[in-house]
Parts: sequence; C-alpha cells; structure tokens
Amino acid sequence: VQLVESGGGLVQAGGSLRLSCTASVSIFSIRLMYWYRQAPGKQREMVANIAASGNTNYADFVKGRFTISRDNRNNTIVLQMNSLEPEDTAVYYCLAMPFGSWGQGTQVTVSS
Repeated sequence: VQLVESGGGLVQAGGSLRLSCTASVSIFSIRLMYWYRQAPGKQREMVANIAASGNTNYADFVKGRFTISRDNRNNTIVLQMNSLEPEDTAVYYCLAMPFGSWGQGTQVTVSS
C-alpha cells in the first residue's frame, strides 16, 4: 500500500490547514488509518486515527481542534486542523494498518 500526504504549509497561529492522505488501494481494505506527527528532536506521536467503521480517536492535545475523516470514494483520509498553535509544527505522516505503510510526510509550520 502506498500513501501520499499533501496539504502541509506555513500558517499563522490560530489558522487552519487541511491535510490529505491518499492510498493506492481502496481504504475499505484498511482497518485503521492514522495521522502521526514528528517535531524536530522529538519522537513520532499519534495525532488521530479512524477505523473502517468510522470510529475515531484523538490525542488529548488535538481534541476539539482537529478532525479526521474518510473520503471513501477517493481513497483518502483528511485531517482538518483548526486553531493551530506553534507547538503543532511538525512533519505529519499517515499510516495504514495492518499494512504498516507510511507516507513520506508533509511539513506543517505554525508561526507565532
């Protein structure tokens, strides 16, 4: 399974970005899809995930600000990020399980 992320960029604090992760296969075959992020000098951390059923989970630090969703027709998962903070600056990756496939990442930079 190949994953391609897009949508990153530079935004001011309080702004919004919409990240997309497009899979090379139907996402109906992917049990869980995740968004992770990795800031410089820090470990990669889970941001949100969404199951094939549509159930979602979020890290505490993004609850109420980020929303993960599925676009089954386009084999894409979307991470809508609102009220961005400088602490959200990181490379954002998507992960497809059980395949264990990672995308190449997309840079998100939030300026204060």
